[in-house]
Amino acid sequence: MYPPEFEYERADSVEHALELMAEHEGEEVELLAGGHSLLPTLKSGLATPDVLIDIGHIDAMTGIESNGEGFSIGALTRYADIDGSADVWEGATAFADAAHHIGDVQVRNRGTVGGNIAHADPASDLGGALLASGGTVIAQGPDGEREIPGDDFFMGMYATALEPEELLTRIELPKMGKNDVGAYAKKASPSSGYPIVGVAAVLETNGEEIESARVGANNIMDHGVRLTPTEDTLAGEPLEAEAMEAAAEVATDELDDVMMMEDLQASAEFRAQLTRVYTKRALLGALDRIESAPPAAAD
Repeated sequence: MYPPEFEYERADSVEHALELMAEHEGEEVELLAGGHSLLPTLKSGLATPDVLIDIGHIDAMTGIESNGEGFSIGALTRYADIDGSADVWEGATAFADAAHHIGDVQVRNRGTVGGNIAHADPASDLGGALLASGGTVIAQGPDGEREIPGDDFFMGMYATALEPEELLTRIELPKMGKNDVGAYAKKASPSSGYPIVGVAAVLETNGEEIESARVGANNIMDHGVRLTPTEDTLAGEPLEAEAMEAAAEVATDELDDVMMMEDLQASAEFRAQLTRVYTKRALLGALDRIESAPPAAAD
């Protein structure tokens, strides 16, 4: 299927992109970054923009910056750049692990972090990882810069806290402590590679027991969600497999069948079961890293 006709504009800076967005206020505008999420919706007719603004050439929105406290990741940074960063693997392991599990090499070389998160597809691998990592979304608009906590960013299926005149420019991730570990696990669709269920986990530890945990899940509701019963159960528990398994069993205790996603790939009941299984796998994957050397960037 061919996309409908639209006007094409190319932005060469963040300021230029905001000017173009303001110029076309009241029209249906779509932003093109890597195109991994947008192009399929254009071809299927789900997106019918009047104007397409290409932001994919804004150098200021690319790259990974690291300091002692965390990472600033430009919205146009490719999944492959995250996967290939030893610093991100060591300091934000669950997020790097999620990027590593996206699609195939071609997809990871093309798709962008900001496009993935702003698109807010429930089946995004990075949504739950952003939540588990305690990430923050940085948006630029006419009134300047705004910080949006990841916990407040996802509002529903393809819906976010971004205002129509705002542009997601980067995300910020805190750096894990020396005793902290993280991991991502998913049940992938055999046809698309998208997660039927995906779970990211970050454990803050003192080396002997869990001080706190953040666990984020993809594609179990219409947006990324934290599994707070599991988080609460883990606090104060020893770093043992039995504790991980018990915490995984309560992962969906606050989610009923009405809230759970249901589609051709999984009923609500089966998806709840998968959530518990892959929560356990993510937690055990994080536990496995306690005794191992810091994870290395993927080849």
